[in-house]
Amino acid sequence: MMTGQRAQTVELRVLETSDLHTHALGYDYYQDKPTGEFGLEYTASLIGAARAEKKNVLLFDNGDLIQGNPLGDYVARVQPLKAGEVHPMLRAMQGLKYDAWTLGNHEFNYGLDYLDRVLKASPFPVVNANVLNMDGSNRFTPYLIQRRVMTDSEGRPAVVNVGIIGFTPPQILQWDKASLEGKVKVMDVLEAANRFVPQMKAKGADVIVALNHAGIDRGEYMVGQEQTGASLTKVPGIDVVLTGHSHLEFPSATYKDVAGADIARGTINGKPVAMPGFWGNNLGVLDLKLSYDPRSRKWSVTDSVSALRPIWDKANKKSLVQPDPTVAAAVKAQHEGTLTYVRGKVADLSAPINSYWALVQDDPSVQLVSNAQIAYVGNALKDTPYKDLPVLSAAAPFKAGGRSGASYYTDIPAGTLAIKNVADLYVYPNTVQAVLVNGAGVQEWLERSAGQFKQIDPAKTEPQALVDESFPTYNFDVLDGVTYEIDVTQPSRYGADGQLANPNARRIKNLQYQGKPIDPAGQFVIATNNYRASGGGKFPGLDGKNIILQAPDETRQALISYFQDQKTVNPSADNNWQLTPVPGATLLIVSSPNAQKYLPAGATLLKTRDDGFAEYTLKF
Repeated sequence: MMTGQRAQTVELRVLETSDLHTHALGYDYYQDKPTGEFGLEYTASLIGAARAEKKNVLLFDNGDLIQGNPLGDYVARVQPLKAGEVHPMLRAMQGLKYDAWTLGNHEFNYGLDYLDRVLKASPFPVVNANVLNMDGSNRFTPYLIQRRVMTDSEGRPAVVNVGIIGFTPPQILQWDKASLEGKVKVMDVLEAANRFVPQMKAKGADVIVALNHAGIDRGEYMVGQEQTGASLTKVPGIDVVLTGHSHLEFPSATYKDVAGADIARGTINGKPVAMPGFWGNNLGVLDLKLSYDPRSRKWSVTDSVSALRPIWDKANKKSLVQPDPTVAAAVKAQHEGTLTYVRGKVADLSAPINSYWALVQDDPSVQLVSNAQIAYVGNALKDTPYKDLPVLSAAAPFKAGGRSGASYYTDIPAGTLAIKNVADLYVYPNTVQAVLVNGAGVQEWLERSAGQFKQIDPAKTEPQALVDESFPTYNFDVLDGVTYEIDVTQPSRYGADGQLANPNARRIKNLQYQGKPIDPAGQFVIATNNYRASGGGKFPGLDGKNIILQAPDETRQALISYFQDQKTVNPSADNNWQLTPVPGATLLIVSSPNAQKYLPAGATLLKTRDDGFAEYTLKF
C-alpha cells in the first residue's frame, strides 16, 4: 500500500559531512605525505557501511567544500576549472550519491564568478536561502523538496517528501567584502528560515532538513549572529539541523551546557543535530523514526538519535577504516597536478620553521608573514599620501593545534622552501590589505588579540592553563613594528564576542614604538588581510571603513615574492613581544609532542596525552 491509506512507520537515516575543505584524500600537502587522520576517502568507507545498515538513507554535505588546502587552490587559481568541468570534490562525492549540499562561508573565498562556475557543473543540487541579489531575490536555490519512495517497517513503499534548506553565516559580507560588496546581500538565518519553511510545508514537505553552515549558539539570540545551530531547532517545521563551521563535534561534552541539549541522544530542543568535526574526520549519523497518521495525512518525527562515527583512533593513532579507492580515482589528475605545484621551489631555507610555541613567544613562522606584509604594503604606498607613515603588520599563527588536532602545526625543515611550505605558513587565500589606525587603536587591537590567554592567578602554585582553547588562534594577532608585553594576570579586556567586557583591564603593557611609549594620537598603517580589515574576528575599530589599501594579490603571493627576492630565507623572530613574567606561577601549555625538540627556557615536558597532544609546564 502507498502512503495515505494506513498508518506507517519509516526508519530514515540522515548522513552528514561538513567542512571537508577539499580534503578528498588523506594527504597532508604541507608535509607532503599521506595520513589517516582526515580525508573523504576514509569517510566514504563509513558512508558505505552506514548505508548498508539501513534501507532509507539520505546523504548531505554542509559546506566549506571547495577551499581549504592546495588542491582547492590548484583548481581555482593554478589550473582553473573550465566551464562545465566538475570540481574534483563534487566528482568524488557524485560517486557516493550525495543528495544535496549547501554553501559555507569559504565557498565565497575565490569570488562569485568561480563559485558560479562550480555550481553550474555540480552533479547534485545545492541550496542556500539567505544569500540574496541586491534586488532582494534569492541568489541561489533556497530550498528543494525531493519526493522519496522509502520502505516502511513492514517492507511496504512509503512516499515521503523531504524538504532541504540551506544557510550560510551573514558575516560573509565582512569576510569576503572585496568580492561580495555591492553584489549580494545576506539575510539573518532565522529570518530566512521563518520565511521559507512555511512555504516548504505549504508545498508538501513532510520532513525538513536544515543544512546550516554555522556552529551551535548559546544564550540569547541576536539578529545577524554567526552561530545559529541551537536557535534553528526552535523554528517550527524544521525537523533536523545539520551544523558545522566551528570544526567541533556534536554530540559531545563540548556542548553539554547548551540549553535544551541532550548529549546522550544527540538532540537540542528535541530535534536531532549533528556537527561532524572537519576534513572528514567524522561522519554524522542521524536516525529518525517517521510515523504516518492516515487521519491527518501527515508524517511526524516520533523518535530520533544522532551520533558521530570517527575515521581515526586518536588514542592508538591508527585508522579505523580503509580508504574507498573510488575517491582517489575521482581526483587523481588534480591530485597529481597539485603535488607538482606544491613541490615547486621558491627559495632556500637556512633553518627550520615551526609554530609549536607560537602562542607563548615571538615566532619565526609569524615573523616571516609580517616581514613580507610590511615590504608589500610599504612598496604599494610609496607614491601615496601615506608614504611617510610607519607601517606595522598584523599576523597570526594559523596552525597552532587547538581544535584542528595535534598534527596541526607548521613544521618546515631547513633546505628547500617550496610552494607547499608557503601554503603551510599561510593557509587561507586572503588578500593583502592595510588600515589606518591611531596609537590608541593599536593598543585596543592588541587587547583584543590578548583574549587568547586565560587569566593567571599569581598566588597559585599549581599549574594553570595559559591558553583559552575556545579563542581561535587565527585571531591571535601579533603586531610587528612595535614592542609590548602581555600581562596575563589581568582579565581580558574584551569578551569572546569582541565586546568590551572589563573596561578597567589592560593586559598590554609597555607598548612602544621605536623605543618610546606609543602616541595614542599617532597615525599608523597596519598591514593585514581582507578578513581582519573588514571586521573578521570582531576587533575594535575594524569595520572596513579605515581600509586604505585593497591589494589584488593574495598574501601567499606576497610571501612568495618576498622569499624569491631574498633567495635564501633566514627565519628568526625579533622578539618584539613577550608574556610579562609571573614569578612563582607555573603555566600549563598544550602543544605537539614534537615541540619538545624546541623547548623555550623554563619549559618542561609533563606528559603526552591520549588525544595526541603533549602537556608542558612553563616557569618564568
